[in-house]
Amino acid sequence: MSADQNVVLTPKRIPTERFRDAEAALARLELIYDTHTAFLRDRFAEFLKSGTLSGRVRATYPEVLLETSTYAQIDSRLSYGHVAGPGVYSTTVTRPSLFRGYLLEQLRLLIRNHGVALEIGASAEPIPLHFAFPDGIHVEGEISDRIKRPLRDLFDVPDLAVMDDAIVNGTYQPAPGAPMPLAPFTASRIDYSLHRLPHYTATSPHHFQNFVIFTNYQFYIDEFVTKARLMMAAGGSGYESLVEPGNLLTPTGAEAPVSGIVVERLPQMPAYHLTRPGHMGITMVNIGVGPSNAKTITDHIAVLRPHAWLMLGHCAGLRNSQALGDYVLAHGYVREDHVLDADLPTWVPIPPLAEVQVAIEEAVAEVTGLSGYELKRIMRTGTVATIDNRNWELRDHREPVLRFSQSRAVALDMESATVAANGFRFRVPYGTLLCVSDKPLHGELKLPGMASDFYRRQVSQHLDIGIRAMEELRSMEPERLHSRKLRSFAETAFQ
Repeated sequence: MSADQNVVLTPKRIPTERFRDAEAALARLELIYDTHTAFLRDRFAEFLKSGTLSGRVRATYPEVLLETSTYAQIDSRLSYGHVAGPGVYSTTVTRPSLFRGYLLEQLRLLIRNHGVALEIGASAEPIPLHFAFPDGIHVEGEISDRIKRPLRDLFDVPDLAVMDDAIVNGTYQPAPGAPMPLAPFTASRIDYSLHRLPHYTATSPHHFQNFVIFTNYQFYIDEFVTKARLMMAAGGSGYESLVEPGNLLTPTGAEAPVSGIVVERLPQMPAYHLTRPGHMGITMVNIGVGPSNAKTITDHIAVLRPHAWLMLGHCAGLRNSQALGDYVLAHGYVREDHVLDADLPTWVPIPPLAEVQVAIEEAVAEVTGLSGYELKRIMRTGTVATIDNRNWELRDHREPVLRFSQSRAVALDMESATVAANGFRFRVPYGTLLCVSDKPLHGELKLPGMASDFYRRQVSQHLDIGIRAMEELRSMEPERLHSRKLRSFAETAFQ
C-alpha cells in the first residue's frame, strides 16, 4: 500500500491560454475542471481496487487571471465587473457548469470593461479529493474497512487554512508579488459550502434559486409547499418545478414527485425550491430559531451568489400601538445577536436597500389592498432588534427596555439582523418583513391560546407578500439590484 512520496501523479497538462471571448474562456475552465476532477476520481477508484498507488496524487482547480495596466473606463452606475486599478488579479473556479450563467456574466464584463484577454489555466490550488465528487460521497467510509493508511498521505484533503472568508471580509492581504483577488471566494471555500448545503437542507446546490426567503417557522414552509403544489398541478405559472428535501421533484403539470428519495427525517434547515429557468425562481428555507442557524445557512448560500434574500418571520412588537398580525418593515437593525461580531464589527451600519424596501412595501400594498396613509394601519417601518437570548423576558426588564427605547426599536426577533448583516457582508441584497405575533411588554405573550388564531389568519397573506416582493425584484436588472451600497472602494470584480 506504500506510495513513493517523491512521485506526484498529475493530470495531463492542459496549456494556459488567453481568451477574449467569454464562452471560450468558460469552455476552457470546464475542460480543466472536468479533466482534473475525473483524474482524482479515477485514481481513488484505482486505490480502492488495488490498495496501492505509485505516488502521491494531485490535481488543481482552474484559474482566471486578469492583468491590466490601466484603470477601466466604466459606467459609474455599475458596481461590479471591473477591478479597482492596474495590477494582476486572479481567482480559482469550481463547478463551472453549476455557475455557468454567473461566470459568463463576470467574464464578459471583465473583457468588455478592461479590453484585455483573460488568461485561463490550471492553478496551484489543490482540489481536495472529497470535493472531486460533486454529488458527495463519504470518502472515509469507502476505505475505512480496508485501508489503514491516512488518506492525506496520498491525496489532498480539505484544508481550513485556505478556506476562510478573509477576501469577502475585506481583511485579505496577498503575499508580496501574488495576484490580488478577483472574486469574493476561492474555489475550495465555495466547494466547502456546496458540500454543506445538502447536509443542512437535504437538497442539492443546483436546485437553489437566485431569490431566497428565510423563515423561522414551519407554518410558512407548509403554506409555501401548498401554494407551489397547486401551481404545479395547474400549470402556466412560469415556474418549472417544486423541489423538496430528498430532491423530490414535482414538475409543472404533475401532482406528485417524479424523482428523488423521501427523507426519513427532515434536516436541520430544510429547503424548498420553486424553480424557473436560469435559477430565477424562489428558494425557501426554514432556518429555525436563533442567530447561529441564520449565520450558518447564509454563510453557505452566499457562495451561490443569489440576487436577493429576504427574512419573513415572527417578531415581538414593542409598541402598544401595534396589533397582532401587523407588519414591520425593517429599515435598521440593533445587532444584539453577537454571532457575526468577529466577521463584521458592530460599528458597521447595515443600511436599508432602496430597491428591496420599495419592492416589499409595494407587495404589502398589492396583497392587502391598502396604500398610502391607510397602509400605516398595518405596517410600520422601523428598527428591528435581534437578540441571542430567547428568554430575554425573564431578565431584569430595565436593561433591555432601556436599550429598545434608546434605539427606537419597534420589534424584536432572533434572526433578522443576522440575515441582513450577512447579506451586507457577502454583498447579497437583503430585506426583512416581520409579522407581530406577540407583545410581551404589554401582556400579550406567545402562548398557544393567544397565537393559534394569528397563525391561521396571517401566514398565508405574509407569504404571498414575500413571494410578490421576490417576483418584483426578479423583474429588475441585476446591475440595478446589486446596489453600490454593498461594495467597498477596493472591491473584487466578481459580484
